[in-house]
Amino acid sequence: MTEATQARPRPLADSSPSAVVAGFIAMLTGYTSSLVLMFQAGQAAGLSSGQISSWIWALSIGMALCSIGLSLRYRAPVMVAWSTPGAALLITSLPGVPYGEAIGAYILASGLIVLIGLTGTFDRIMRRIPGSIAAALLAGVLFKIGLEICVAAEQQTALVIAMLLAYLLGKRLLPRYAVLAALIVGCLLAGIFGLLDFHAFELKVATPEWTTPSFSLSAAISIGIPLFIVAMASQNLPGMAVLRANGYDVPASPLLSTTGLVSILLAPFGSHGIHMAAISAAICASPEAHEDPAKRYTAAVWCGVFYGIAGIFAATLAALFAALPKALILSIAALALFASIIGGLTQAMSEAKEREAALITFLVTASGMTLFSVGSAFWGIVAGMLTLFILNWGKD
Repeated sequence: MTEATQARPRPLADSSPSAVVAGFIAMLTGYTSSLVLMFQAGQAAGLSSGQISSWIWALSIGMALCSIGLSLRYRAPVMVAWSTPGAALLITSLPGVPYGEAIGAYILASGLIVLIGLTGTFDRIMRRIPGSIAAALLAGVLFKIGLEICVAAEQQTALVIAMLLAYLLGKRLLPRYAVLAALIVGCLLAGIFGLLDFHAFELKVATPEWTTPSFSLSAAISIGIPLFIVAMASQNLPGMAVLRANGYDVPASPLLSTTGLVSILLAPFGSHGIHMAAISAAICASPEAHEDPAKRYTAAVWCGVFYGIAGIFAATLAALFAALPKALILSIAALALFASIIGGLTQAMSEAKEREAALITFLVTASGMTLFSVGSAFWGIVAGMLTLFILNWGKD
């Protein structure tokens, strides 16, 4: 993708209906996966509805600006998302901490990420990870999402089977629009079955609320440092691995520096940090997004546009997503990731001497294990690299 990044991007000319759909599904997947966690954390900490709305607004605007700007800059599907593990961490760590001190801790975590980006340390680490290990990490991260279609089939059997059939027929007749066909069929059937519930939906524009940051050692230890570690291990590492596994050799340092700086600027409005995305990036980087790899950046640009729209109406975002049946969202996300899972597994097993290491990386990552509060993506890389070292140490 090196030559592609040098050409001037033409997002409208390079775009396609499948890229728009991929961007929408990536946005949908990102919000529905963890939006509820922020409401839960905010309510547990006693935040007002306005502060929670501002929190979502800040994250959405930051993701929109970074996804659009970085994708156009590097002509690659650079996807940015909030830290889902970070939101989960805040459910227990945010209550009891003055909100201004929590904001200060957010700034500390983002400042550390900027420092890592400016020094180039993360870039050097990423370039030492073999392609097969990165591909196995990608497949492991996405595998659990792919399995969700089976869970969805238990909840809404007819809906999921119809969506799967629409996808398969689309792959047979119009491969580029297979995911779109599944989405359309799913929405139509959800309406027919009475699964769409818009009674709580009311259109409201979000209003940002400023909170002056303050700094304390206790908040830095309980919130700032853990947020930094979780972001690097569970977001930035797999996010960069997804780009590399899909053939996009984008430098990590400017991506980390940019997302870190934007996170600092938006922290007073509630943003706990935006980072590299893995799952939504895989959707935008897959062949389903665009047949031409050099034009898949448009899917990330469209996702950024949808992020921005969602951020403007953050006050009613939860009600909108609550109107869609969970089985539909799980199924469409799984179907959109099929090609990326296939590609990841194929590349992971392509090098004979690295297959055991790739397999262990895949298994550990797919397990979803958490050790010392660090997620499975980090431990998958550690296990895979250790296996590779043991099996090939001393060999030519």
